[in-house]
Parts: sequence; structure tokens; C-alpha cells
Amino acid sequence: MTTRRAFGAAWVLSAIIAVLAWGQALGGLLARDLYRDVAWIKLTWLGNDAVVLLVAVPLLVWGLAAARRGSPLGELVWYSMLGFTAYNYAYYLVGATLNAWFPLYVLLVVLPVVALILALSRADVAALAESYDTRAPARAIGGYLLLTGVGLGVVWIAQWAAAIFGGVAPAVGEDAFHVVATLDLSIIVPLMIAGGLLLVRRRPWGFVIAPMAALLGAVYTLILTVNSVLAMRAGTESAAAEIPVWGAWTLVGGAAAVWLLGAVKGRDEHA
Repeated sequence: MTTRRAFGAAWVLSAIIAVLAWGQALGGLLARDLYRDVAWIKLTWLGNDAVVLLVAVPLLVWGLAAARRGSPLGELVWYSMLGFTAYNYAYYLVGATLNAWFPLYVLLVVLPVVALILALSRADVAALAESYDTRAPARAIGGYLLLTGVGLGVVWIAQWAAAIFGGVAPAVGEDAFHVVATLDLSIIVPLMIAGGLLLVRRRPWGFVIAPMAALLGAVYTLILTVNSVLAMRAGTESAAAEIPVWGAWTLVGGAAAVWLLGAVKGRDEHA
């Protein structure tokens, strides 16, 4: 595990990230006119901002504080939410119409990546792996992550092939497809496949990457669930069918994250 003395710049950057993300989310909720997108995309930023403010930032702050106390659980949550922050704000950076928040989006993508690199470079991965109870359901959760990662990759590649070779436009539109598929195929799919495979094989890095993939995925599908509810209330009839899908995936992903992280021993040890 990373000790207090080893946090250094990663801890400072993470504290800055939490303040910036909280400020952006609150500002986004209070100053909706800063978003210059069409109405349905503005609605997606509303859901994102709400979940970042109420769920993601509190998890990041808790994980960072617990990690400072020497908790391996806190350390894993901290890493997970740094990954979530970079992934989430990549959507704002490449998907939002240019607006006053642009420099902040850049910072909220770059700083979490830098903080995660700094933190993981000092992490005692073997000790983190050993902090898990030997009865941790590694194979079950690893299989779930593998199935999700491969399935998501197949879905996006199939839609790409249908559009290019069959002339069938993606259901979400080409622009939205390009943004979402790009980020999923370059970040989520590799993270879930790598985490799942390493966890199934009970490799030390699997016990670090897998909870990151599970928790990151659960928080983001929560955003999709909230956005589907908002879209339905705004009159988009098709959104109603998406609510049980994203809601179920949030519950499954959240259960996998809780199940795995719940197997971490010595959660409140001081380092």
C-alpha cells in the first residue's frame, strides 16, 4: 500500500481535482446557459453534473481521506474515482460544444491521469492484493468484467460495421456514436478486459485494476440511468426503455464493486 509519505504530489493534485470537479458540477447545475449544446445534450450534462456533485466527488474525497489514514480500501476507491473523473470529463472535453468551461475540462482530464500515474507508480501493488480476503470472489467478478468488456466492444464494432458496410446509421447518431464509441473502446473496454483477465488469474494488478473498472463502470451507468429518467420526463418516449437496462447494469456493476471491495481486509489500518 502507498504510505502517507509517498502520496506527495498525487495527494495534492487529487485534492485540487476534487475542488475543481465539485465547482464545475455545481456551476453546471446553477448556470445552465453556459452549455451551448442542443437541448437533449444539455440534458445529459445535467445528469452528469448531478452525479458528479452528489456521488463521484464525495467518493473521491472519502477515498483520498481514507487512503491518507492507511486504508487499502480507501486507496482503491481513490484510484477508481481518479479514473472515473478522467473518463467522465473526456466526454465534456470532446463532446460538448465549445464553452466557458473548456479549460476546466482539459484540467479535469489531464490532472486525474497525472495523479493516477504518480499514485500507482508509488503503490505497493503486492500489498494491496494481499489485503483481500482469500475468499474474495475473484473468478466471478473477473468473469463479469471480461463479459462486459468484450460485449461492449462487440456492440460498438458491430454498429460501426453496420454503418460503414451496411449503411445503417447508429441509433444515437454518427456524432454521438463517434464520441461514445471512441472513449469506450479506448478506455472502458481495455480496462474491463485487462482487469477481468488479471483478476481471474489472481494476478496482483488484477486486484487493483478490477475494482477500478467495476466502480468506474457502476458510477457511469448511474449517470446513464439518471439521464434516461431526465430524457423520459422531457418527453423522449424511447428513453423509458433504457431506464431498466442502465438501472440493472448499475445494480450489477455496483454489486460487483461492493462485493470485491468488501473483501478488502485492514480497511482502517494506519500506515
